[in-house]
Amino acid sequence: MHIRIVGGGLAGSEAAWQAASQGVRVTLYEMRPARPTAVHKTDRLAELVCSNSFRGDKLDNAVGLLKEEMRRLGSLVMRAAEASRVPAGAALAVDRERFADIVTSTLAAHSAITIVREEVAAIPESSEREPVIVATGPLTSDRLSADLARLVGGEHLYFYDAISPIVLAETIDRSKVFRASRWNRSLRGVSATAPDPRTCAVDDGQGDYLNCPLTREEYERFYDALVAAESATVHDFDKEKFFEGCLPIEVMAHRGRDTLRFGPMKPVGLVDPRTGREPYACVQLRQDNLAGDHFSLVGFQTQLKWGEQARVLQMIPGLERAEFVRFGMVHRNTYVNGPTVLRETWQVRSRPTLFFAGQMSGVEGYVESAASGLLAGLNAAALAKGDPVVAAPRTTAIGALAYYVSHANPAHYEPSNITFGIIQPLAAAPKGKKLRNEALSARALADLDAWIAARPEGRALHAG
Repeated sequence: MHIRIVGGGLAGSEAAWQAASQGVRVTLYEMRPARPTAVHKTDRLAELVCSNSFRGDKLDNAVGLLKEEMRRLGSLVMRAAEASRVPAGAALAVDRERFADIVTSTLAAHSAITIVREEVAAIPESSEREPVIVATGPLTSDRLSADLARLVGGEHLYFYDAISPIVLAETIDRSKVFRASRWNRSLRGVSATAPDPRTCAVDDGQGDYLNCPLTREEYERFYDALVAAESATVHDFDKEKFFEGCLPIEVMAHRGRDTLRFGPMKPVGLVDPRTGREPYACVQLRQDNLAGDHFSLVGFQTQLKWGEQARVLQMIPGLERAEFVRFGMVHRNTYVNGPTVLRETWQVRSRPTLFFAGQMSGVEGYVESAASGLLAGLNAAALAKGDPVVAAPRTTAIGALAYYVSHANPAHYEPSNITFGIIQPLAAAPKGKKLRNEALSARALADLDAWIAARPEGRALHAG
């Protein structure tokens, strides 16, 4: 019994952990550092190149439910995220270096996992006793992309993704910013009467974000400079197509003068203690590492030229003298048309001994990528052991995501984050969004527990 996994990102790393935990030998191929990419900076597995946020962590939102399901399935990514958590209000954000170190060292120490540092230029042969998982992510190498295109019988879909800048904390003018979480939501300071921090939001008195408030005049000047700034050339691509959840700020700005005030610069839920009012607009800075010396600009993905980024972003109050640890940049994300290619078990329809996982399979987001790898790893291990390959229930977040990827309209297919809207609805839903979402989560976790118990490896999953 042996599984080969191509790609050591979130999906590939999670798949390797899940398969090895079922007693199946794994060879994990990662091309870095022998073959670098345009955005990765290290040779570590599961390196986060965009945000350091895994988004909401409560059971009244869909990604919070997905994370809890993954915890119950023994997820390595969730374990590493908890061990590297940094303050981020009611969200789960991580120190990206510590996170990648934990994943890398854990997989390297596993006796059933062999890590091979070389590029795989073509999809390996696969069989029922030796299935293959391709989880090469959005930056799949050109040679492997060409082989994938040959396999799936058509051109890849793609979209452009942009990453946010990071500033050095000591260069932020603290006299012009204030610390607060939106609506005073935080997961710190949880009391003994509420032992699970994912089910409550308790503010510790300060909040987890640095907030840069803008007056109307300051916003107008910033907006005018942003829409006039020069963007970097998008090399080698003939058409710009951005995923809606990762739009560069300049693309959003061109949609209308107030678009940013209803997006990454929205002031709602933030009260400037110096004025006692919500500002006209606000930029949030999120701690990016445990040391607290790096802060990222929340939602400020951009493809502006680096010199233009410094000029425009230093117009934000508090960032006039900011030093940038990393500028934003744009890169291409490659993914296949899931409904035409994949089953809801993450198997390739035309070749069931081959699995796709991660963003290249047509999901969007860190958590969703890892979740697809989790199921691909479990199912590939089941196939190798001669056990049945079974889809997760559609009533769960992890099952609904797999169903969406394999059953959405292929003519208008776009990568998707997990939402309650793609989970099978309740027969008799309570009134009110919050109550309805909580009921969906309760049913999902009950159905997931039953599904785990029915699987041959159920006990091991709960023990993970």
